[in-house]
Amino acid sequence: MQTETAPVNQNIRYEPDERLSHTLTFGLGFQYAALIIGGIVLTPAIIVRAAGESEAYLTWAVFTALAVSGFTTVIQAVRVGRIGAGYPLLMGTSGAFIAVSVTALAEGGPALLATLVVLSSLFQFALSERLALFRRLITPAVAGTVIMLISVTIMPIAFDMLTQVPAGIPAVAAPASAITTFVITLGMIFCATGVWRLWAPMIGVLIGCFVAAGFGLYDINRVLEASWIGLPDAASWPGFHLEFDAVFWTLLPAFVFVTLVGAIETIGDAVAIQKVAWRKPRATDFRTVQGAVAADGLGNLLSGLAGTVPNTTYSSSIALTEITGVAARRVGACVGLLFLVMAFLPKLISLFLAIPDPVIAAYLLVILGVLFVLGMQVVIQDGVGYRKAVLVGVSFWVGAGFQNGVLFADYLNDWLRDMLGNGMTAGGLTAILLTVFINLTGPKRRRIETELDMSALDRVREFLSGFVKGKGWSADALDRLSLVAEETLLILSQLDDKTGPEKKRRLLLVAWEDSGMAELEFIAASDTGNIEDRIALLGRQASEDAVEHEISLRLLRHFASSVRHQQYSDADIVTVRVKA
Repeated sequence: MQTETAPVNQNIRYEPDERLSHTLTFGLGFQYAALIIGGIVLTPAIIVRAAGESEAYLTWAVFTALAVSGFTTVIQAVRVGRIGAGYPLLMGTSGAFIAVSVTALAEGGPALLATLVVLSSLFQFALSERLALFRRLITPAVAGTVIMLISVTIMPIAFDMLTQVPAGIPAVAAPASAITTFVITLGMIFCATGVWRLWAPMIGVLIGCFVAAGFGLYDINRVLEASWIGLPDAASWPGFHLEFDAVFWTLLPAFVFVTLVGAIETIGDAVAIQKVAWRKPRATDFRTVQGAVAADGLGNLLSGLAGTVPNTTYSSSIALTEITGVAARRVGACVGLLFLVMAFLPKLISLFLAIPDPVIAAYLLVILGVLFVLGMQVVIQDGVGYRKAVLVGVSFWVGAGFQNGVLFADYLNDWLRDMLGNGMTAGGLTAILLTVFINLTGPKRRRIETELDMSALDRVREFLSGFVKGKGWSADALDRLSLVAEETLLILSQLDDKTGPEKKRRLLLVAWEDSGMAELEFIAASDTGNIEDRIALLGRQASEDAVEHEISLRLLRHFASSVRHQQYSDADIVTVRVKA
């Protein structure tokens, strides 16, 4: 008896459901929090200061940003109902909103910003609930491209930070501390084994800070002068702008669009974290993706209600998981709780904010390098045809061009220049528009709607017969399509039987041609048990282990070139490719 061995990701030490010791959980949580908190605090600082708002509002914005980030990070990790991914996706303030947030503060103050953030967050809830409707628009190619463009957007900032030293500090302090951080971090990642590899980023940053302190680059006075416990003045809460004037209606579409870009980033993060979190590969569960987007929407809603800048998932979460090999949701929950505690501890916040820019930049070079490759993996997960290759390549370089100000910068007004100057926004919009064009100019699709029951098989065969005749294909092609449709219908019907007779569902079958292949898309109500995973499992089992309900899976695997099962909270979508 022979069995096939499934590929195993030896890099993963702890899967999402596995329990760590309390010491290791807190240690990793503290490490992740230390490396993320700078972005959470600095983004509102940049926005508020650029808009010329008061220090009192800045204190309020930073405090509430940390509190909201902490709460939503816990929600992402533990998943409450349909909200949250159930993975350690860390939440924080969104850099994509810098341009539109500065404009909102300058035009209408914090109250206008709060109103716009609340209303745009509703769009994310709607997107999460009906994500299946957007599956042909927000594809892995689009999401992966946006993830790659995150590196393009942030890397110039990291390069600038590499050489930044205050006046009076020797210039050599920057390269000395940055190179130390970079070399130690990479050395730990490549050479350390066991528990030591988990601490690679923190050890690199700590040793880099010690080197920086030797040159006087670490601002210890900032830490000493900060108070231990502090609360902002509740009077700084801005309230809401309810006039709905011309400024409001001008800015609302921009906030909705940037929210869409942020949602695409979150979708990409939720897909990517599933690929690096398990030892044995699993099919992407889009219910997890929906939960991540819903938690993102919750973060934006709470940010708006609190009067601070919008929230999003931090893609560095995936890179940290890949580097440390720890995907346990307990660590994500610990990070969220630490953010909540840190919001009340100004001295602890200052301890992290005092980390020199060259040290942070060296750490970012490692994280963003890993993140770029993860974005590529998301793009190629379903193969790369010539259309996808053109879409990704063009979108990436359009984003890079706008990010570097070399594409039509002189022909755009200030608002468009600021918004499209973010490579993730410009490239993401390009990817979406190209996806729409591909869908509109793609092959004609035929569809039929019927009950999800084996009694509908005759109607399905008649539908497929008309489809094959229209394409001029052979009788053999019709036989293969009929067999694949029969087995898929049988599998979905068996799943439907488990829901009970009162929850009988209907089936939408869509058929089209793609590069000489027939694609059949079966859309039914959602259920548990991913067909992709079950087919993969068959390949690892001995033939003697087959049971009756697996026969359809084996036949489906034999006749179909590929089977993809996308699970949403409101739909099951099975796409089968068959040689024509």
